[in-house]
Amino acid sequence: MCLSNYRFNGILSSSHRFLFFLLLKKSDHISHMNKKKMWFFGKKGASGFSARSTAEEVTHGVDGTGLTAIVTGASSGIGVETARVLALRGVHVVMAVRNTGSGAKVKEDIVNRVPGAKLDVMELDLSSMDSVRKFASDYKSSGCPLNLLINNAGIMACPFMLSKDNIELQFATNHLGHFLLTKLLLDTMKNTSRESKREGRIVNLSSEAHRYSYPEGVRFDKINDKSSYSSIRAYGQSKLCNILHANELTKQLKEDGVNITANSLHPGAIMTNLGRYFNSYLAGAVGAVAKYVLKTVPQGAATTCYVALSPQVTGVTGEYFLDSNIAKPISLAKDSELAKKVWDFSTKLTESQSGESSTSN
Repeated sequence: MCLSNYRFNGILSSSHRFLFFLLLKKSDHISHMNKKKMWFFGKKGASGFSARSTAEEVTHGVDGTGLTAIVTGASSGIGVETARVLALRGVHVVMAVRNTGSGAKVKEDIVNRVPGAKLDVMELDLSSMDSVRKFASDYKSSGCPLNLLINNAGIMACPFMLSKDNIELQFATNHLGHFLLTKLLLDTMKNTSRESKREGRIVNLSSEAHRYSYPEGVRFDKINDKSSYSSIRAYGQSKLCNILHANELTKQLKEDGVNITANSLHPGAIMTNLGRYFNSYLAGAVGAVAKYVLKTVPQGAATTCYVALSPQVTGVTGEYFLDSNIAKPISLAKDSELAKKVWDFSTKLTESQSGESSTSN
């Protein structure tokens, strides 16, 4: 039975329809993908892992002692599990969070569960360039090394709003804040890699929603155009930029001969988020497939931890991962000219005092 034949007109909000659409698209992939590439029902991919693998499972046997990681958005959702599992493997985790009170509580909980865990909490608001710059300055002043940068935080499908720098909020938070953070911390990562002789890794959390950006991919001239704003497509646009950012970064790091990789990934739709996004009508409708296409939080954090720590990913860069396996994004995501254009556009925005002049129509 194909769920795509069902209609819920008048019942779902635009965000509900979008998320349900993602479920349907994934269920269609389940039905039509070549069996050799199918791991949606727990069938393992080339890595030996699947959508059902957890963060602990994909990092089993990995010793992260001596590594230092920054995880943005580490006080909620899969960010918490990512921080916990990295700490479990011996990594010193710096939790970059907007609310340090919540971050402190999460840190306390992790330390109670993982005796000996080494975690620090630092304030970071990715929607504010001043906050990003302050975080980077404070981090560099601390003298801490940096092996792993996990750009995890994000917001999804919000109404049209501007950031503190007058840039559309999803683009500012999901892409631009992480772009600036990465740029400001890159020299620290390069120095750490050279001194430790260990590979550095930059991990951008994207989404399968990158497939549903605006038709042109990135609307450089209309980033702040409220009249044509779509919360869903704006989210997809920001997630597409996460992939393009990692790919252009890969190119530049290779040219510099630096031992740092940059990859992007889709963590998956998380089981615990179902109640947040869907009403009771939809919850019943997707119940038949939910257990196959939605993940628990430990499963949702798996791909991030795999890309960050697994020895299988050593030397792998410029790739897009799904369910702890290399996957294929849309063609726009592999467009090197578009990636360079996004890089230059982002550089211009972050170097200006305000985004207004660069984003006005």
